[in-house]
Amino acid sequence: MQANNLEFLSNGLLGAALGAGLAIIGAGIGIGMIGRGATEGMARQPEIAGNIQTAGIILAALIEGATFFALIVCLLINFTVGGAIG
Repeated sequence: MQANNLEFLSNGLLGAALGAGLAIIGAGIGIGMIGRGATEGMARQPEIAGNIQTAGIILAALIEGATFFALIVCLLINFTVGGAIG
């Protein structure tokens, strides 16, 4: 019975690691898409480049905030499960 509990807890560590990795990958893709869209918009309408740049920075900050929240949740899972194993 004890071995099954440790296996379940180690799966929790694996899940926390995968969740953190997916959060970072998703944020990178999202910020890359914002950058691509912003540069295309500025190339098509240079007169509103300042507005596009401001909106892009705000959107990137929102994505970063969600990413930090996901990483904190993964770290809390990691520390909780890691403390139960060791």
